Amino acid sequence: MDLCCEKPLTGFYRNGRCDTGPDDHGVHTVCIRATSEFLEYSSSTGNDLSTPMTEFGFPGLQEGDRWCLCLARWKQAYDVGKAPHIYLASTHEASLELVPLEVLLNFAVDVN
Repeated sequence: MDLCCEKPLTGFYRNGRCDTGPDDHGVHTVCIRATSEFLEYSSSTGNDLSTPMTEFGFPGLQEGDRWCLCLARWKQAYDVGKAPHIYLASTHEASLELVPLEVLLNFAVDVN
């Protein structure tokens, strides 16, 4: 699995990768390219990813940023037509537990 992003540093383990493990209850496995539409949608559902939280070293996301998003949040956005594109090579295979590969391929920006 490829690196998702180091600026801002992402991933449940803050290693730049969408790794997951037993402590990752949110399953942060989908490497997205943030859009303003998605960020607004996410905020409207109680998950504000745009506002910086400097006490946690989180600068807030802007359009174009890459980020390891919770699998269920991506699926929720997909279900209402607000899902952001993904970087498939940086998305953990555990994402296939909830979302079929065909769906992920339709949102992938890094597939030829």
